[in-house]
Amino acid sequence: MKTFAARLAVAFMERAASWSPASRARLGRWIGNLLWTLAAPRRHVTLVNLRLCFPDLSATQHHALGRRTFHNLARALIDHGLLARATREEFDRFVRVEGAHHLTSTANRPLILIAPHFVGLDAGGLAVNTMVRAVSIYARSRNVEWDRWLLEIRNRFNAPLLIQREGFDLRAAVRALKDGLPFYYLPDQDPGERNGVFAPFFGIDAATLPMVPRLAKIAGAQVVMCVTEMTPVGYVLHIEPPFDNYPSGDVQADTARMNAEIERWARRLPDQYLWTHKRFKTRPAGEAGVY
Repeated sequence: MKTFAARLAVAFMERAASWSPASRARLGRWIGNLLWTLAAPRRHVTLVNLRLCFPDLSATQHHALGRRTFHNLARALIDHGLLARATREEFDRFVRVEGAHHLTSTANRPLILIAPHFVGLDAGGLAVNTMVRAVSIYARSRNVEWDRWLLEIRNRFNAPLLIQREGFDLRAAVRALKDGLPFYYLPDQDPGERNGVFAPFFGIDAATLPMVPRLAKIAGAQVVMCVTEMTPVGYVLHIEPPFDNYPSGDVQADTARMNAEIERWARRLPDQYLWTHKRFKTRPAGEAGVY
């Protein structure tokens, strides 16, 4: 049944690829409103995150921002149909790239791309594939059909090297970096106290995996922010210049700097960040849970 449902969803999204941006956006708002009503646990997590990160907003504003986040998440999901079917020419119009030279320049090697969880994450990852062959971490979906479709999308244009998240092979990532493959890395989910360090995110201690500064040190890599912004007609992939003096040798400070850069973008695009994730699930000793 789950496989059949996934096939129906895939067929529908690929059909929606031919619709206008306005039509996909309207459908995204409709589905987003439905999910906002039905997905109570994720709505709760979203509102808790927004209350913590934007304490100056009212409850009404938190609800409005959360609902827009669900609209954008739904539209990004629908847009996967276009990621799956677009020709290269169509895709280049759909996803524009700013700062491409920071990615394509051979002077910026090895290179780590910090790609936080914004709704356009997959569109940005595919845009990277159009310019270079990269390496990234892949988490297998429980639904076989859905997993197959997502892998087909991610392997379009210039198939990346995908490393399984389960039993992550650090040596494989280092080898790929040293071989010149940029690492498209998603660093902003709670890894738990055992694997993470606490670093501020919106002024709140957040368990954060210190992989970026450690991997940058091991591989001698430069680090850039790589954020995908949803627009009314498509997406823009923003690739920023490499960080100065990074890593500094202080893992705690370097992890905090990374979180500050992600926060800067989350403030710029507050309704496009993945607030549905329990970013503050792990608390420092003695602090009560927030969810």
